[in-house]
Amino acid sequence: MKEHAGSIGPKLSGFLKQIYPELDGDILSSMVIEAFWPEGTVRRKRGRVPGNTLWTQKDALLITYGNSIIDGAHKPLDLLSDFLETYLEGTLNAVHILPFFPYTSDDGFAVSDFRAVNPQLGDWPDINRIASEFMLMSDLVLNHVSSQGSWFNAYRQGQAPYDKFFFEASPEDDLRDVVRPRTTPLLQEVDTSMGPRHVWCTFSHDQIDLDFRNPEVLLEFLRIIRLHVDNGVQIIRLDAVAFLWKEAGTPSIHLPQTHAVIKLMRLLCDFATEKVILLTETNVPKAENLSYFGKGDEAHAIYNFPLPPLILHAMMSGNAEFLRRWQRAMPPAPMGCAYLNFTASHDGIGMRPAEGLLPEHEKQRVIDTVTDLGGLVSMRTLPDGSESPYELNTTFYDAMSRTFKGTDSYHHARFICSQTIVMSLEGIPAFYIHAMLATPNDHDGVEYRGMNRAINRHRWDYPVLRDRLADPSTDQARVMSDLSMRLQIRKKQAAFHPNATQFTVNMGDDRIFGIWRQSLDRGQSIFALHNVSDAAVKVSAADLNLIEDQVWTDLLSDTVIDTTAPEITVAPYQCLWITNRN
Repeated sequence: MKEHAGSIGPKLSGFLKQIYPELDGDILSSMVIEAFWPEGTVRRKRGRVPGNTLWTQKDALLITYGNSIIDGAHKPLDLLSDFLETYLEGTLNAVHILPFFPYTSDDGFAVSDFRAVNPQLGDWPDINRIASEFMLMSDLVLNHVSSQGSWFNAYRQGQAPYDKFFFEASPEDDLRDVVRPRTTPLLQEVDTSMGPRHVWCTFSHDQIDLDFRNPEVLLEFLRIIRLHVDNGVQIIRLDAVAFLWKEAGTPSIHLPQTHAVIKLMRLLCDFATEKVILLTETNVPKAENLSYFGKGDEAHAIYNFPLPPLILHAMMSGNAEFLRRWQRAMPPAPMGCAYLNFTASHDGIGMRPAEGLLPEHEKQRVIDTVTDLGGLVSMRTLPDGSESPYELNTTFYDAMSRTFKGTDSYHHARFICSQTIVMSLEGIPAFYIHAMLATPNDHDGVEYRGMNRAINRHRWDYPVLRDRLADPSTDQARVMSDLSMRLQIRKKQAAFHPNATQFTVNMGDDRIFGIWRQSLDRGQSIFALHNVSDAAVKVSAADLNLIEDQVWTDLLSDTVIDTTAPEITVAPYQCLWITNRN
């Protein structure tokens, strides 16, 4: 092992022994270090001590495709850079550019070249420019690659090392328990120079699963991470990582080797001189999702996947009971870890994370309401061959246009309330560009592209978008203005640090979702109250225990709260951030 391996060596060898018990852990450790720190690069002599120094309350993230904004004349990444600097600088400080590599399908998630920028978007200097102004997240699509990419073409021709890069199985294998989010056949027969082979396809037949039983696959992805870090990426999103390790006769999801791979990557990131944050994307029920924190030694951050369906239900029903019940049972993130909170993303609103949290009849009410407003439902195949709703396909802005009662005049207020909940909770808030821009459902996109998810992947013409943002009467301008204002207030509050203390507050009325946040130094408290209903609600001031010798102010309305009044009236869909320190 190289001399500079330092204290990383024993831990690294231990993880590699868990993943590859029959191989020499020390030799593999040297290969891992060489892949992640090639000659000429530098690393820390000691790993980072778990703490809360990787993020602050100033951090908030935009999620977007590289071509969500186009004009037919300029590079989309140039337009995105201009949009970020013109409209969001000082409001959001981080951006997740969804897969910006050459690809063949699934809007970027069937990658054909991990080392290049899609020329239709721009090139590495364009990525570097955005990374110099905003904290940048990139996707490590490590479960699969494009069937038309160079890796799989080399596999079919029997070329080393790619001849052992892909997961093969037999139709005779026991695959009954395999968990996956699609309805297409799991195995695909392909012709190769070695004869016919059946390759594993968790997602689609254009997305061929890689075989991490071969350590060369892991080493190649460590080199790819290094390339991204060297180009300014600070957050690595491990896409679909739960499916990484497969074994016939098992569900092939969340296997121990998958967790060991993440621990290994976390160890490397903690020894990097650069700030590198690992985020796992695991759209699964609560306990399974939380498992990716490990013991504070796996992902730095995980998506808070139950939030979208639970907030959607609360806003549609006017009742926060299930949202509050879930939040009360949620543990704080381990030291050195954080939740990523969101309602909308490039995918649909996942329904699997609602399993065990929403009764079946309540989930069905949500599904029916979404379809009534023009949304769509995507299905997955269960082990017994039946199908179940996997996700709802709609923009979150359109989803807020209707409740279980029907349409009303509160569309805008309801949407802003839903996003304010995301800002209030423990963790880092993230906003999909089509939430920030109040984008309606793109039915033409669904018809043109033949996929449900296109409904939430509109491409804005930049001149049109600029005109709408300049007109204060448009949905786009109103939403952008209101969300920006609240985010700018939020980033000044120590009690909204991602790891600040949080307790769920029972206000005695299911129409109010209340939480209490306290800064790490205990100097600031914020009582965040959210009325999820279309009725004014009177809450007891005594339930908040506001200390009478302090001045309490609602940050959102800039009004002083009368601590002697017996009740506080919260208007329909109003949010209050009541604090003792501005």
